Amino acid sequence: MLDVLIAGAGPAGSIAAWTAARAGARVLIVDRDTFPRDKLCGDTLNPGAIGLLHAMGLGDGLAALGRPIAGMVVSGAGVAVRARYAAERSGLAVTRKVLDAWLLERAIAAGAHFEPGLIVRRPLFDESAAAPIVRGLVMARRGASGDTIRMPGVITIAADGRASTLARSVGLSVPPLRPRRWAFGAYASGIDGVSDLGEMHVSAGRYVGIARVTEDLANVCVVTGPRPEGGTPLEIMRRAIAANPSIRARFDRATFESPVRVLGPLAVDTRAAGVDGMLLAGDAAGFVDPMTGDGMHLAIQGAVLAAQEALGVLESGDYAGAVMRLALARRKTIGPKQRFGRGVRRLVESPTAVAAAAMSARVAPGLVRWAIRYAGDAA
Repeated sequence: MLDVLIAGAGPAGSIAAWTAARAGARVLIVDRDTFPRDKLCGDTLNPGAIGLLHAMGLGDGLAALGRPIAGMVVSGAGVAVRARYAAERSGLAVTRKVLDAWLLERAIAAGAHFEPGLIVRRPLFDESAAAPIVRGLVMARRGASGDTIRMPGVITIAADGRASTLARSVGLSVPPLRPRRWAFGAYASGIDGVSDLGEMHVSAGRYVGIARVTEDLANVCVVTGPRPEGGTPLEIMRRAIAANPSIRARFDRATFESPVRVLGPLAVDTRAAGVDGMLLAGDAAGFVDPMTGDGMHLAIQGAVLAAQEALGVLESGDYAGAVMRLALARRKTIGPKQRFGRGVRRLVESPTAVAAAAMSARVAPGLVRWAIRYAGDAA
């Protein structure tokens, strides 16, 4: 029987697999997709994520995957503040297609096995146990019809994303009433003034993120409220950009080079960090649109915590306390950044708050620079 069965081969799944496999566990990762594959994301790792990967021993070759991010520029209500990270700290702009495949390769090199083309249907419960306990996954082969696959495992990690099938199947995920936002992302060339700084341009109810991923190409992501203006995804993006006076002229010569991908509603809460026999990691453990840019860092940290708790279960056989221990570890390790992010997102929802924040930036730009560095774990 497998020791650790992981649903989802994105960054959280691969990091959890790498952690468990390095400790000697028998690990299998399953995913419906083959890799490399495209993924809608802001395509950035902040300095905290870079530092964590280096501390884990996963930093070699990372810088060659993308372009360095030396800091951030944040604008709103006619005010722009630029903050550069310290010389020894930087982020990285790298497409998810490249990053996810690279992390998966590291997990496989550590001893994990990977099986693509498997669609997770639900947890596999041990019906002989005195209380319900997950003992693996029930899956189906992508593109095939007929028999399901029952894959047993001592403990399962659900890293199957924001719309986690596993979290929903056991009643753990809850779409909150607010914020209800949608993301529209594409790659564009010909944008004027794109530099080595990541960008976040805020207006009431929406924001636009820009990050250069190659010499000529930038990731552009528009996040809006539940009723964006426009008949098509591309029109929604164009209107949001045109409505922002700080960036609209920079797009006069821009060309969108890829189809627009749409994701939403973004926010997902969870009632618990798992159930007996199954732990949540990454966006499956709760997701809110990461306008502060620390989403990937939080996902990596959460994956490490889930894998460490899974290893503890393998050693002790104690399923009963695993979910609570993981919840406590998450609250201690990533709770402060999650609360900071929620506060920033609530600010964006209010025109009055955006105007007040702009006034504060005029008077005390150093406070905004501190917030930018804190969000990037470079304070």
